[in-house]
Amino acid sequence: MNQLKLIISGKRKTAVAKLRADTGSGKIFFNQLSLEALPLFHRLALTEPIKLYERELGAVKYDLHIKAIGGGKEAQIQAARLAIAKALVKLSGSDTLKKAYILYDRNMLVADSRRKEANKPGDSAPRSKRQKSYR
Repeated sequence: MNQLKLIISGKRKTAVAKLRADTGSGKIFFNQLSLEALPLFHRLALTEPIKLYERELGAVKYDLHIKAIGGGKEAQIQAARLAIAKALVKLSGSDTLKKAYILYDRNMLVADSRRKEANKPGDSAPRSKRQKSYR
């Protein structure tokens, strides 16, 4: 049997999710936990790209193993969601799927480039100003 291996990454803030796709039956594992072990909203976020894929092209024939590091839990989930959508578009090579993702939510395929603003030299915070003393 022809074994498919594909590695795709997704980023959100400081979280990075690396996805490994293998031929299989459509199982998803996030940080070695099955999808059923995750909280409801995390599960829903990770299945959004899968549902759109199934609506456009039919059943998913790949097992997805996602490992997320850095950032917080929500950023890791969003990074994983991005990686899933990118991987499914790459695996299928379908333009209709790509358009469906962009129409539904552009952040499924395009990473959010916003990052934390850096502290200014000699100051404490990015936006705070030095205090003045009038006396």
